[in-house]
Amino acid sequence: MNACSHYIHKIDMRLPMLLPGVIQVNDLWKVIENPPNRVEILRGITFSVPRGQFLAIMGASGSGKSTLLGLLAGLDTVTSGRILLDGTDITDLREDDLARMRGRKLGFVFQSYQLVPTLTAEENVLLPAELSGYKGDARRRSRDLLERVGLTQRAHHYPVQLSGGEQQRVALARAFITAPPILMADEPTGNLDSANGQHVLDLLLQLNREEGTTLILVTHDRALSEYADRVLTLHDGQILRDELLIKPDTEAAALSESEASNLS
Repeated sequence: MNACSHYIHKIDMRLPMLLPGVIQVNDLWKVIENPPNRVEILRGITFSVPRGQFLAIMGASGSGKSTLLGLLAGLDTVTSGRILLDGTDITDLREDDLARMRGRKLGFVFQSYQLVPTLTAEENVLLPAELSGYKGDARRRSRDLLERVGLTQRAHHYPVQLSGGEQQRVALARAFITAPPILMADEPTGNLDSANGQHVLDLLLQLNREEGTTLILVTHDRALSEYADRVLTLHDGQILRDELLIKPDTEAAALSESEASNLS
């Protein structure tokens, strides 16, 4: 994937401590005990994500990035530490409360799509709204989202009748159906070829901007991560780097080039 060039990387490890966030993680540990063995998957992770930020989490296989995403989503239990999502401390919630919290606050995009094979595209998109008791006009919103991802004509097709790229576009629409404040994506282009992967990424970023969500994306692809506002790199279960990506003002850059051309 071709990311925009000319980024300025500003590294500030104090950033998580300075900014309040819609996601707050404090001294997070995930340890698996199997005496006499002890495996420390995450070790003292602390960071905060401001509302509306696009955070990419990177790291080699085994660095703990997918485990971290699972903990943030309440899909796994922490060993110690705290996670607050949109003001709710999820670390001690019961499973029923976690399920309700996920329905209200989170959208998910998985690498393997996770569509229900016996439901049509439209029915898959509607499913989270039905399970969470979404208050709006879910059917109208599902049709709007399918239109925005270019699948109006495929709304009544089943997953087996859709290509991989089309299935992931259905998954994108499903993730946004309840207008969640936080969206989490785990290698969303990992099973797609480069053309379909770029299309899905473009749609994800477009929907994220339009909906104003906070986006947390796990990836091993450095080029993909450069679309983010910030990159958190994990190594051996700890934060190795915390990079704020400052992107140039393209209009100002274009103006400068025009002025330079006039002077030459």
